Amino acid sequence: MLPEISGGGQERLLGAGVLVVGAGGLGSAVCYYLAAAGVGRIGIADGDRVDLSNLQRQIIHTVADIGRPKVVSAREKLLALNPDITVIEHRLELTWENAAALVDGYDLIIAAVDNCAARYILNDTCDQKKKPLVDGAVGGFTGQVPTFLPPAGPCYRCLFPGHNTVMPHVTGVVGALAGLIGMVQAYEALKHILGAGELLNGRLLYIDALVNDYATYKYGRIPDCPVCGD
Repeated sequence: MLPEISGGGQERLLGAGVLVVGAGGLGSAVCYYLAAAGVGRIGIADGDRVDLSNLQRQIIHTVADIGRPKVVSAREKLLALNPDITVIEHRLELTWENAAALVDGYDLIIAAVDNCAARYILNDTCDQKKKPLVDGAVGGFTGQVPTFLPPAGPCYRCLFPGHNTVMPHVTGVVGALAGLIGMVQAYEALKHILGAGELLNGRLLYIDALVNDYATYKYGRIPDCPVCGD
């Protein structure tokens, strides 16, 4: 019913392929909303298994899934929600060696990971392959989302040349915040597929949920960036 989507947009969603790296707190929300929107092919990459401590934020899994591979559990839930899509399991841990083959065949990549090393791997690989990348991160009560559209705009290394020092170094996270950031990531992916709206390219959305503060910071390409620089 939305003029920005209509039947043609729904067909574009059905014909799109999105890879979600990480089936945890961020990936749970991302995958659910991509499947509900009708994205035709969803790849899920994760080598971990469901643990009891995951369940306060990883809502795609249940107590009955404890000990099972996350990609298997996630695939079952997505097909139960929308049996007309294709869900592909990639039961692996992301490495420099397998990243290029992993992102091949997908139109857009979503980084739903929990460490900076994986973000640098995905950034460098997506820049080389010219794949759009939507990143997300959470820690405590804060979260952030940037989107990268190589070669148009800066990359993750322009935003964080070294270790990510913006997110607090904490071990806990509020589960609902992981869902919020994951939904923003899913929405960025849907807008890119539909060609609607304005993406967070060259902008970082930063959310402090403790005080309900939403801020957007602009940043640009670093000329001597080792990945996307001149």
